Amino acid sequence: MNELEKLLSDFDPIKRKNALIKLISDTDISKIPTQNNVNMHFHSFFSFNSEGWSPSRIAWEAKKVGLFSVGIVDFDVIDGMDEFIDAAELLSLRASVGVETRSFFAKFANFEMDSPGEPGVNYVMGVGFTQHFPDESVQAKKLTDYRENAKKRNLNLIKRINEKLKDIALSYEEDVIPLTPSGNATERHIITAYGNKALKKLGDKAFSYLSEILERKSDEIKNIFYSSRPGFDELLRSKLVKKGGIGYLQPSKETFPPMDEFLQWVKSCGAIPTEAWLDGTTNGEALGLKYIEASKAEGAMAINIIPDRNWNIKDSQTQKIKLAKLKEIVDAANTLNMPIFIGTEMNKSGQPLYDDLDCNALRPFKQTFIRGASIAIGHSILARFAKLPYSADATDNIFKSTEEKNDFYEKVGKLPPLNKKISENLSKFNPDEIFAKIADSAKKGCWNI
Repeated sequence: MNELEKLLSDFDPIKRKNALIKLISDTDISKIPTQNNVNMHFHSFFSFNSEGWSPSRIAWEAKKVGLFSVGIVDFDVIDGMDEFIDAAELLSLRASVGVETRSFFAKFANFEMDSPGEPGVNYVMGVGFTQHFPDESVQAKKLTDYRENAKKRNLNLIKRINEKLKDIALSYEEDVIPLTPSGNATERHIITAYGNKALKKLGDKAFSYLSEILERKSDEIKNIFYSSRPGFDELLRSKLVKKGGIGYLQPSKETFPPMDEFLQWVKSCGAIPTEAWLDGTTNGEALGLKYIEASKAEGAMAINIIPDRNWNIKDSQTQKIKLAKLKEIVDAANTLNMPIFIGTEMNKSGQPLYDDLDCNALRPFKQTFIRGASIAIGHSILARFAKLPYSADATDNIFKSTEEKNDFYEKVGKLPPLNKKISENLSKFNPDEIFAKIADSAKKGCWNI
C-alpha cells in the first residue's frame, strides 16, 4: 500500500489514476465510517502541498479517515479539478474545488487584513469550480492572466534574491519549474529550490554561506536542515521573501488584482466568491462585522476560515483572545447568512489533516462548519449538473431568502456522496429535469434518480 500511495503523487497522471484504482480494488472502502469532520481547504501539488500530495492522494487520505467532505484550493489554477472530481467519485467522497489568490482591497488600502504587514492586501477565493471554459472566453483569459501575473511576481522575486545570493542564483525554468507538475510555481517552490541549489553547489559549506542571512550558526542551520527540511524552508522563507527579507518588495495596488474584480470573475465562473479570514487580530479584521459587510459589498458570498490558527495555541491568553475573535466572525457570518468553509491548508509542515470539531474549542461552531461544507458540496452538485450554482442570480427567483437558499443547498450537500453510477444517471437528463430530481432527493434525504 505504501508504494501505491507514493504513486498517487507521481507527476504522471496515468500512474496516479492506476494507483488509485488498485488501492480501491485492494481495500473495502465501504467499511470506512464517515465522521463529522471536514477539510475544505487542502492545497494540492498543483500549487504547493508540504507532503507533495496530488488531488488523488488528498482524496484517498480524506477517505481513509472518513471525512464528511473535502476540498482542494490551489493558487491561481484549477489544474487539479478533473482529477479530484474523478477521484472523489471513485471513492464516494463529497468534494469541491477552489482557487485562491491575493488581491488588493482598495477600500481597506490603509488596513492590514489577512496578510500582516501588507496594508490593502487580501486573500480571496472561489469555491466550487465545476467546469473549464473555452480558451477565448473571458473566464479562461482571466485565469491565464492570474497565473501569468503570479509567474511575473515569481521571476521578479528570484531576480531580487539572485542579486544578493549570486553563488546560488536560480534559473526559474531549470531549478523551480521541475518541482511542480504543471508549471504553476509558488514562492514555497522557490524557497525549496534555493535550499536545493545551495546544497548542490556548496555542499556542507552551504550552511556557513547561509549563516549570516538566516542569523543562525552554521551548525544550527545544518541540524535544522537534516532534522526538519520543512522547518529549514520556513526559516529560509522568513529571511528571503517575507517582510524584511532580502527579496521582499512591499506590494501596492498594482501588484495584485482588485478584490471586486476577482470576486466577480469567480461568480462568472459559477463558483462561490469567498473572503479568506486570518484570525481577527489585524486592524482590518478586528472590525469584525463591519469588515465582513465590506467584503460582502465587494462581492463575497462566503467566508473561509482556518480554525487551527485560532485555537491550537500554547499560550492560554492568546488562545482566549483568538477564540473570542473566532466566535465574533462566526456570529457575523451567521448574521449575514454567509456560509463558512473551513480547512487546514497543509502547505507547510505540522498542520493537522483536519480540524477536530469535537474538541472543546471548536464544538460550539461544529454545526455552522458542517453546514458551510454541506452548502459547498450542494453548490458543486447543482452547478455541475443542474447549471444552478449558489452564486447565480437565478437563485433569487427560486428562493425567498438567502436563508432558504442555504437550507436547500445544505440538504443537497448532505445527500450520500456522488459515485460514478449516480453521476452517470444525472448526466442523462437536462438541467431542469436534474434540478427537479435533486430537489426530490434532497427532500427524501437519499438519491432518487
